[in-house]
Amino acid sequence: MGKLAINEVFLQRVEMLQTVLKNNIAGLFGGNHKSRTFGSSCEFADYRNYIPGDDITKIDWNAYARFETLYLKLYLDERQLHTKIYIDISQSMAYGDGKKAETALQIAATLAYLSITELDRVSVYTIRDSEVNEVISCISGRERYFAEITRLNDIEFGGGCFISEGILPTRVGYGDGMSVIISDFLTDNDYESAIDYLADKKRDLMCVQVLSAEEINPKVRGKNIFYDSESPEKSYRKNINRDIIRAYREAVRYVQDRLLNYCNARGAEYALVRDDKPVDEFFFEKLTQLGVMK
Repeated sequence: MGKLAINEVFLQRVEMLQTVLKNNIAGLFGGNHKSRTFGSSCEFADYRNYIPGDDITKIDWNAYARFETLYLKLYLDERQLHTKIYIDISQSMAYGDGKKAETALQIAATLAYLSITELDRVSVYTIRDSEVNEVISCISGRERYFAEITRLNDIEFGGGCFISEGILPTRVGYGDGMSVIISDFLTDNDYESAIDYLADKKRDLMCVQVLSAEEINPKVRGKNIFYDSESPEKSYRKNINRDIIRAYREAVRYVQDRLLNYCNARGAEYALVRDDKPVDEFFFEKLTQLGVMK
């Protein structure tokens, strides 16, 4: 991309967005994701590794004596959830002079920030072909967020994307947080199995479909040769007229409706993001649609 997707100006806007949304954030993350009140329960729930900056009074020193590793004791109302964000980095996501890719990265960075302000851990992964690679691992807290989120700028887009083949072999945790898949979903490849897998794991799930303005409302007309961005050897010669445009728009609506209906059937959230709109505008619109903001 020609410019950094995650820069100082963008991060300032994200902080401002979080300040405005404040008490409405939980409404964005589905029915199971609620704010937690710390220190009000004495019922032990779990352990997690100590992270610099954590309250040292909650360290289990008996566990340290046995394992020589620092663990924090978590109680029922303070169990940390784990937000996992998957970004499709196939070549089609780079369509439109990189604006589409930039939007995908900014959506990921914003969701990550909103998650850490909910006191959750966040990991970010890329999906290229059939491989899922971890870019950011289990960050928690604003300091680590700002130290590591700019790694998203180093992501290079290219190749194809097989969402289910990538996600299914991974370990995602059971009922311990939210999963987000960010993709254009313009593919014949299977993504339904990944949605089923994450839903079966009782995770909150959101599918964010990122499309360029040209993909939604193409301006091209006349005789053209089109190349498949993920398979350049495939080309299509078409005379683009009014009927072709109408058929194309119907096909795009079909793709959107198919994903929306599949998400609804499995209790997942669906969101469409255009690359010609500011990312913070998407979050305001999404919360309004959910009835969280008016």
